[in-house]
Amino acid sequence: MTELTRGTWADAGSSLDFKTGSWRSTQRPVHVHSKAPCHATCPAGEDQQAWFAHLQLGHVEEAWRSLVAANPMPGVTGRVCPHPCETACNRTEVDGALAIHNVERWLGDEAVAKGWDYPVAPPADDAPTVAIVGAGPAGLSAAYHCVRLGMKAEIFETLPEAGGLLRMGIPPTRLPRNVLDAELNRVLDLPGITLNLRQRLGRDMTLEDLRERFAAVMLSPGCEMSKPWSVHGAVPPDLHEGLHLLQEFYDHGVLPDAAKGDVIVHGGGNTAMDICRIMMRAGAKSVTLITASGLPGPDTAPDDVINVVPRELEEALEEGLTIIEHATVGRLIMKGSKIKGVEIVSLKKEKGPDGRKRRVEFTGTERVVSVDMVVPCVGEQVDPEAFEGYIDGAYFSPDNPYGRIADRVYALGDARGHRGTVAAAIGDGRIAAEAVAAELAGADDPVADDRPEMSYDGLNTAYYAGSSRVSVAKLPVSERTFEAEIEGGISRAEALAEAQRCLSCGNCLACDNCWTMCPDNAVIKTAELASDGSHYVFDYDYCKGCGLCVQECPTGYIQSVPETS
Repeated sequence: MTELTRGTWADAGSSLDFKTGSWRSTQRPVHVHSKAPCHATCPAGEDQQAWFAHLQLGHVEEAWRSLVAANPMPGVTGRVCPHPCETACNRTEVDGALAIHNVERWLGDEAVAKGWDYPVAPPADDAPTVAIVGAGPAGLSAAYHCVRLGMKAEIFETLPEAGGLLRMGIPPTRLPRNVLDAELNRVLDLPGITLNLRQRLGRDMTLEDLRERFAAVMLSPGCEMSKPWSVHGAVPPDLHEGLHLLQEFYDHGVLPDAAKGDVIVHGGGNTAMDICRIMMRAGAKSVTLITASGLPGPDTAPDDVINVVPRELEEALEEGLTIIEHATVGRLIMKGSKIKGVEIVSLKKEKGPDGRKRRVEFTGTERVVSVDMVVPCVGEQVDPEAFEGYIDGAYFSPDNPYGRIADRVYALGDARGHRGTVAAAIGDGRIAAEAVAAELAGADDPVADDRPEMSYDGLNTAYYAGSSRVSVAKLPVSERTFEAEIEGGISRAEALAEAQRCLSCGNCLACDNCWTMCPDNAVIKTAELASDGSHYVFDYDYCKGCGLCVQECPTGYIQSVPETS
């Protein structure tokens, strides 16, 4: 017969002798600091989740310092970048992506207004000097990161001013020149950076000269030459190509007389969009964009969407631009030496002999429209002068992510041919500078961040309150000019409020969920709070592997792994 008792007692500490972790069979919790999708998709390499974390605590200057560890020109990129980080943002699945570019722009402007010093030290007197050809975004980023890594940088620029296509290819309505000058000058004023203007490679020096004089050479000449354009061999005698037309307009403020009539722009990038909007403001009778790509929508594949900044497309449509998608110019109709019309033909995708889909003209869809001017914007390429032996066709073609094309020679930015955004050029400059620093130190190439990416499915969004994205004012269409910036800025209060919307994907919030909810007290918290989540410690002697901490972690920082790992 079993003897029953109505009460008992426990000696102090005896519960610690009963190690319930022995019940655990297949899974155990671990901390995994994953990459947020915004960071994973940022061409410049910014860790947006990291600098938003500083803003959530109200530490504004620390947020800017975290940002410029990757990107020294946030006031510029906050205005001109297409921001794939926002498309990737997990908050899109909740109530709308974070306004990352608006907050980035505010941080850049705040740093200029308050004169915050870049977090870099002057290089030593005997530090190696790197030659940089081109003072566009890639070259300027490379110079900044060379100094950040303890090297000196000497820039050689063909034009009388620094900035490259930031100055010559982006209108002031997107990037005011006072904003550009303020941020560029802060970078160029850093100790260790020397700028030489009106110095052209091939005329004033050779590549081999630079290789002999400097520890390494970085080539960021941009793409100065328009790609050849014709319609089955026909070219208008008065052809004006997109990028050169933009540069002529910024230099002299005038457009050809034909721009007053009916204009067709042929292309699908930001240069084409800028040309269209300038033509409309200049008083063209009509402006039509012919693009092989499609407009955003449920029926357009992501890789088929027109490659322009989404807000620029929206503004152009507000201003009255007509867009004919999935089409090309099939024939030019000339009268003497003047163009009088074009034949537009639709495109469709068909598989070729190699199984890849290509756009082909769709017979039977031809239609003729009257025009006074056709402006091709079909891309640019590197001017091959002075690069013999290093350039492959229209671009440099490094076979590595660092841009190395020869011993101590690197290619950056648009000249690599596969990127084409300011943020990507800035990222190229950083990556190449890190590789140069490693090469000069006799070390291995830098290791890429191979952390896993935190998807929306890995979050527990029940712990986040709903919050609307900050609304940004824009100039009405009637007030848009050639100079006035169209999109407005946000305030400090709005930037800090937007930071609170960040889901901190893949990072510890120090919310205490794991500590308070563990049924076995198997999560121990240190007295001192650590920013990386290391103040939470799993005591596997008592963890039964129930998975409650994994389920209730808002950010996916706690994950289950097989017991054997």
